[in-house]
Amino acid sequence: MAHHHTTSRTATPASAPAMRAHEQSPDDSAARGAAADSERTPATPPGSPATRAWLMRCAVIGIVLAALNLRPAITSLGALLEEVRDGLGMSGSVAGLLTSVPPLCFALFGVAAPRLARRWGPGAVVCAGMVSIALGLAIRPFVGSTPVFLAASALALMGIAVSNVLMPVIVKRWFPDRVGTMTGLYSMGLAAGTSLAAAVTVPMTDALGGDWQLGLAVWALLAVVAVLPWLPLIRNRGFGDATATARRKGVPDGKGGTEEPADDSPASRADTGDGLRITRSRTAWALAVFFGLQATGAYVTMGWMPQIFRDAGVSASTAGVLLAVIMAMGVPLAFVIPRLAVGMRNQGPIVGTLGVCGLIGYAGLYFAPVGGAWVWALLLGVSNCAFPLALTMVGMRAGSSAGVAKLSAFAQSAGYLLSIPGPLLVGVLYQHSGGWGLPIALMAGLMVPQILVGIVAGREGTVEAEAARR
Repeated sequence: MAHHHTTSRTATPASAPAMRAHEQSPDDSAARGAAADSERTPATPPGSPATRAWLMRCAVIGIVLAALNLRPAITSLGALLEEVRDGLGMSGSVAGLLTSVPPLCFALFGVAAPRLARRWGPGAVVCAGMVSIALGLAIRPFVGSTPVFLAASALALMGIAVSNVLMPVIVKRWFPDRVGTMTGLYSMGLAAGTSLAAAVTVPMTDALGGDWQLGLAVWALLAVVAVLPWLPLIRNRGFGDATATARRKGVPDGKGGTEEPADDSPASRADTGDGLRITRSRTAWALAVFFGLQATGAYVTMGWMPQIFRDAGVSASTAGVLLAVIMAMGVPLAFVIPRLAVGMRNQGPIVGTLGVCGLIGYAGLYFAPVGGAWVWALLLGVSNCAFPLALTMVGMRAGSSAGVAKLSAFAQSAGYLLSIPGPLLVGVLYQHSGGWGLPIALMAGLMVPQILVGIVAGREGTVEAEAARR
């Protein structure tokens, strides 16, 4: 690519290539070499304006469809957990282990997502993730044993894990001027997929003759559809990379402005995420703990909430609908909350509001699980919207796409690792206490530290700025 000569600063000869090599793949490096052979206009997305517009539509559709597929593997299982337990001969403790598999897989596989994205591009990795989800969901209902069921679930969850981490990266990189809107759209799709699977899995299973295996396997079809819009994005990898390259090199950014190139100072490298030591950031740790505590609540809800309502005397279909209500609250709020968050310097008030809703919802579930079931479902649904808030804060607490990739991988992997004991502990407490009183009290108690660390994570600033001060 040609260098732009109208910027206010000039990058050092060594630093600019190093910066670009850090964030682009070998294929992109080859493209830069070819472009340097002649002076021409700076990098733009591939093809004509019509092609670029078409690719942009594919990206939006791909993000929404991918988001729709990131939770049905979990909530469809929660709706049929009793049937799966009977079919595979699971104890309560083993079922608790099953509900702990999602965060375990997210922690193990999510940490590899940035490296895979640097090698193959984030679009290709997300596309492969959708294929992995489809295969896992198609295989697991028919294996006939608990260990293989867990392995097939892990295959699907591997695809979910890498997509979880890369979605904020894709939004920040491909839509830098619409982070709040695109995060909201992605979060809405995620909430819609979660609630849809919770609501329709039981009636769909009944319509399929009561076969829980078919009721679970049918969700593989949605993942197959989600593969399609990512295919043209893989063939046009420059679509995502060209905008980021232009912003780094001080060339027109497509919005009537330009970005200055970075220098090679330590502060500049921190600003762009190059050499960022994410584990030294207090904000990163606070965000990871916040992510882990909200994930604990989310996976306990998805894995156990229908069973809590069923044990209280609610029918299986109504329990599924109550879970769907909890998750459906995320559809409108997942769009509203990120837009509110990006307009605030400090997201602490939103964190506190969501936490108080969770405390009231768990208290109601403890004292009157049936009488106020719909109210508690609504309140817990509001509380569960800590997830889109956490995603938004990932984008806001880092100043570059490389910084977002590191922060997203760290916060999600460490957070999901922290959340692993929660669903398992809930299953053990339920089995040994003979009721849901202790598990519900545990979940209410965890809301307090979630509020506290969320307030820390919501303070204005970036992890790059923290690193530069050290």
